[in-house]
Amino acid sequence: MKVDEKLIRHVAEVARLNLSDGEIKEFLPQLQEILNSFSELDKVDTGGLKPSFQPVLLKDALREDIEEECLSKEEALANTSHKKDGYFRGPKAV
Repeated sequence: MKVDEKLIRHVAEVARLNLSDGEIKEFLPQLQEILNSFSELDKVDTGGLKPSFQPVLLKDALREDIEEECLSKEEALANTSHKKDGYFRGPKAV
């Protein structure tokens, strides 16, 4: 594919980018290099391969639900000064 100033101006217009003439001249060789790289990838024979929609194996990250002893009321309230009648005391909600 031939990359010229006209193509870059069109892409910039579609993307709603205001590029200066200097930016367009800078992007010309970069865009050409990117398109050349993709044309190389097009040459690779992938006929016998299955599509891979999830390249990284997902596995369950949850731990087993094991019942354990929990804190007593006194242990839970031991490190707070915001308690009243055996419960945590929070700010008033109106």
